[in-house]
Amino acid sequence: MSYFSTKTYGHNLCLSACFRQPTAHSHCKFLNGYSLGFKFVFGCNDLDERNWVVDFGSLKPLKKWLEETFDHKVVLDERDPFMYHFETLEQAGLAELTVLNGVGVEKFAYHAYNVAQNIIDQQTKGRCW
Repeated sequence: MSYFSTKTYGHNLCLSACFRQPTAHSHCKFLNGYSLGFKFVFGCNDLDERNWVVDFGSLKPLKKWLEETFDHKVVLDERDPFMYHFETLEQAGLAELTVLNGVGVEKFAYHAYNVAQNIIDQQTKGRCW
């Protein structure tokens, strides 16, 4: 039997990020901002000693990563051809940058999944996914 639990970090967390899609041929090539929310569904075949899938208190590193990565950040693709200009804004104190291998909501979900999976693997010794 499989068990599942869900943890949501909603818009109340104020993860306001600005990003652009540098390879777009549309208005998506311009900076645009979003208030991001994340929903994680955790699963296991065997509950822990408290009959929990995941101890939500152990997810503080995940919340911290979300805040450090997206909270009031300009999130850029590492291959952005205008990276120098954004770095100049950061050096001038006008922006905080997060540089990732790929941007957009699909890639943000991918990055968040990988971070969550690593945290859960370590904290449950592979019991959960």
